Amino acid sequence: MHRYLSAAAIVAGLLAATPAARAGAQPAATSKQVYWLLSGQVAPERMDDFKSLVRKIVAATEANEPGALEYEYNVAADGTTVQIFERYTDSAAVVTHVTDLGKTFAKDLLALFKPTAMVVFGAPDDAARKAIAVFNPAYTMPLDGFVR
Repeated sequence: MHRYLSAAAIVAGLLAATPAARAGAQPAATSKQVYWLLSGQVAPERMDDFKSLVRKIVAATEANEPGALEYEYNVAADGTTVQIFERYTDSAAVVTHVTDLGKTFAKDLLALFKPTAMVVFGAPDDAARKAIAVFNPAYTMPLDGFVR
């Protein structure tokens, strides 16, 4: 439970600084947006391979998925802990991303990146939940809020 609370705190901080937040987007309890923080580990000797693969994944996602609003990979000071923040317009965009990523990059990504925790925000539908079920996510329930 402790790791999910800290992941939630990290996401809250990320959201406060996002370009969408500065532009006045309103992801709140009634929003269809789905977003998450996926945490995991990369072996130090594989980090260069991971970075190379990430550049390809990010470029493909940005070029081909208009429903992907934010897509960020971050590495902690330890050089092995990776946090992936993703935000999508809706559940359909989640399914599109997972399907596209799965076809092209999933095997290589999961050979380098070992997921340890996933916290999901928003209200993903059953199809989106099924698409990300392999990560055994912890789901939060929208309550109230806004982003400036």
